[in-house]
Amino acid sequence: MDFSWMAWTWPTAAFFLCIFALIAMMGVWEVASPGGSPRVGVLRFETTRGDRLFVSLLGSAFICLGSLFFFPDAQLWWALGVCLVFAGLVFRFI
Repeated sequence: MDFSWMAWTWPTAAFFLCIFALIAMMGVWEVASPGGSPRVGVLRFETTRGDRLFVSLLGSAFICLGSLFFFPDAQLWWALGVCLVFAGLVFRFI
């Protein structure tokens, strides 16, 4: 496929496809287990699965931006690993 009409690159398209896939998986999870059992985590306010997904995506964006700022010549693969660990911790403790 040619994404040049939007000046997209394959990594950009993959990024948005991953976001779409995450939202679709959350929809399937919600259908399979409605309600999401809101819970109170370390932040001491009630969150649902969707809230935790939003927090993990927002935090991952800041992790990647911070890695680009502090380590401009480094690859982003290590930042991806940090993002996955961060998302796991958010879903477990928040």
